[in-house]
Amino acid sequence: MMSAAQSQTTLVSKLEALQCHFTWDLDPSKNKLLRLSDMLVDIGKKGHCWLGHIYNLRGFIQYKLGFPEDAQSFFNKAAEAFRQMRKADDGPWLVVNYGNLAWLHHHLGDQAESEAYLSKVEALMKKYPSPSQDELHAEIYAEKAWTLMKFSTDRELVADYFQKAIRMQPDMVEWNTSHVMGLASGFDHIDTVLEADILEKMRVAKEQDSENLYLAAYYLEQRAKNGERVEDEARELAGKILRNLLSSYNGMKAILRVYRHYVSIDEAVDLAEEALEQHPDERYLKRCAALTLKWKIICFSDGRPKQSTIDRAISLQEEVISLYPHSSFVKKIELANIYAKSNHGQAKAEQMYQELLNSDLEPADKQLLYNQYAKYLNFDRQDQNKSLKYHMKAAEITHQSFYRGNSIKVLENVKNKRRNSMWREIEEFLENLQEP
Repeated sequence: MMSAAQSQTTLVSKLEALQCHFTWDLDPSKNKLLRLSDMLVDIGKKGHCWLGHIYNLRGFIQYKLGFPEDAQSFFNKAAEAFRQMRKADDGPWLVVNYGNLAWLHHHLGDQAESEAYLSKVEALMKKYPSPSQDELHAEIYAEKAWTLMKFSTDRELVADYFQKAIRMQPDMVEWNTSHVMGLASGFDHIDTVLEADILEKMRVAKEQDSENLYLAAYYLEQRAKNGERVEDEARELAGKILRNLLSSYNGMKAILRVYRHYVSIDEAVDLAEEALEQHPDERYLKRCAALTLKWKIICFSDGRPKQSTIDRAISLQEEVISLYPHSSFVKKIELANIYAKSNHGQAKAEQMYQELLNSDLEPADKQLLYNQYAKYLNFDRQDQNKSLKYHMKAAEITHQSFYRGNSIKVLENVKNKRRNSMWREIEEFLENLQEP
């Protein structure tokens, strides 16, 4: 007869052997969890092909944020979503879900319920065995890949899991689409062009997943980066997106990026406003409209924009911040930059920046803030030396990011030109700079 302690040890070892969110080494910061939660709310519409996975991840996030009852509710929603999407009461797609519930009940102290879900996992794995002992079931590989995409910078590992899942079940179109989007994720910046083999994989994925407007818009953007003229296709695709605004992954943000760089910023603003007029209470569309106005004011302005445009941008941006209270850090920086362009907003811009600079931030957010404040100081305050000090502060933080690279590039330009009085100080700083 096992003692209570032995029984508990056996239970924990069985839990640790499960494939689920609690065993996948997902340990992000609180801010990352909050931002991810907001994103999942926006994409998790009824009918989304990843809805079960979205609910599973939202459940795990709620547990990590300290809301176990919400976590259980989302795990239950995940099971129901899988049943509806797969049109079956059980299947290997429930292994991760039941594993999550086993862990949740263990953490809540309900060991009997935890063991009940462990038994359900074992029953499913007997009924739907994986191809071999050293491989997982395709459904598990796919969910693990999709989940790690949201957390991990290890794109090779994500690609490997997707490839294994697709090899076992090649008819799962959405797996291939997500696999290709994962491969492309390192080429999001406007200056980075997609490699030819990934672009070809994306073309094939678009043919297979022809109703996916997000994929269509993203593919169009990549072709435009390669020098193709896409204006007519962009306008045609925008019309389709406007007719499907409430569908999951509707592609609105992606098509707005195409408009911004390859059609016109004014048409991007008009498209976002037209979408918002159709669905005035949809917070994601408010976010898109605010984004286009920010682009017009900060990135594309020949001289000072109209005050009415700035006022509209401020109003929308403040509303977006209130609608995304836990993930609005970047939006607050954008709002400060918009105020800086206003006739009477310079003091407000500086006040907002000081509040952010004095707040308790994680290193990655602090680095982003220093980079943006440096640009504000240079372009809006004409204080180049103080700007360079903040670029140095951004570069000092050993977190690899676009913002660190951008600040280092600015500093190297100053060093190489030798026109600014700080060039020797910057040269010494760069020589001693530690790499992440």
